Amino acid sequence: MPAFSLDPPQSAWCAELRTLAAERLRPLAEKGEPGRVNRPLIAALGELGLLERLFTSGALDLCLMRESLAHACTEAETALALQGLGAHPVHAYGTRAQRERWLPRVTGGGAVAAFALSEPGAGSDAASLELRAEPDGPGRLRLTGEKCWISNAPEADFYTVFARTTQGAGARGVTAYLVPADRPGLSGTALDMLSPHPIGSLAFDGVPVTAEDRLGEPDRGFRVAMGTLNLFRPSVGAFAVGMAQAALDATLAHTGRRDAFGGKLKDLQTVAHQVAEMALRTEAARLMVYAAAAAHDEGARDVPRRAAMAKLLATETAQYVVDRAVQLHGARALRRGHLLEHLYREVRAPRVYEGASEVQRGIIAKELYANMEAAP
Repeated sequence: MPAFSLDPPQSAWCAELRTLAAERLRPLAEKGEPGRVNRPLIAALGELGLLERLFTSGALDLCLMRESLAHACTEAETALALQGLGAHPVHAYGTRAQRERWLPRVTGGGAVAAFALSEPGAGSDAASLELRAEPDGPGRLRLTGEKCWISNAPEADFYTVFARTTQGAGARGVTAYLVPADRPGLSGTALDMLSPHPIGSLAFDGVPVTAEDRLGEPDRGFRVAMGTLNLFRPSVGAFAVGMAQAALDATLAHTGRRDAFGGKLKDLQTVAHQVAEMALRTEAARLMVYAAAAAHDEGARDVPRRAAMAKLLATETAQYVVDRAVQLHGARALRRGHLLEHLYREVRAPRVYEGASEVQRGIIAKELYANMEAAP
């Protein structure tokens, strides 16, 4: 399928998702507490079959879901994405027993998953993580250290945790584990963030794990992390595109009806040109996101570069479009509860989550130079 267009069934599905988000999911989101896991909302995502599609569809479908939900209900989009991010390593790298225990509960909306990679001293440089997995007898280890900026923490039911198993080995000495939240020695604290996402820190005080908890091969956990992020990075861009489109739609409506200087705001050339620029950038970002997702689904070799480009362009674009929308709306957009006030707080985080914009630029440059050196 061409990466630059959607067929009629896909377009109809996106419209259906936007309607579901507005009519069924947004009321549940509004009843939730900012910064806390909204379990009724997650349960509704499960009842609608959207969580199951996280593991039965490709990257493009994931992008379409995230963009469509974000357009009408960012909380629903985030809840869906965090379930996928936390549970995808179980789906892709877990044992049969791990999958059978956890995935039905995740897809049904009854269990909350979390992806625990970042640490106080290892954010963008994830390969430098220091959470230790130390031997504690035959086949047993204990996790000691901290994780920080973890979505759904400390309320998740299980965590995909990345720990240092070989000292001094960088990315090659990390192993992934599935850690249920009720393990002794595991505790957490919620963090009060600018965006209303559930985010917290985790403390591991000798948390026991065994080989049965491992996800993937020993010392190859970074492969688990990067495989997950390569799938989800384009869809972070889709989240951003959905917010940009919502801001653009609100701006079109506002400037089309707002009286100013003897006419409508849209009649002012400076306003019309800004709206045109907002639309241009949003569509360019959307096309790059779709192209990156299609490349992932086709198994292309340049997925890391495409995924990084898509996330970078889309998140930076969304920041620009939402900021312009606020400016064109004026003071009303700054009032608590206004759509754009909400989007203004939401849109900042994706430029940092799952690899900051600077990290994406580093990935792009690294891939470009590697391709040049490999060329005959």
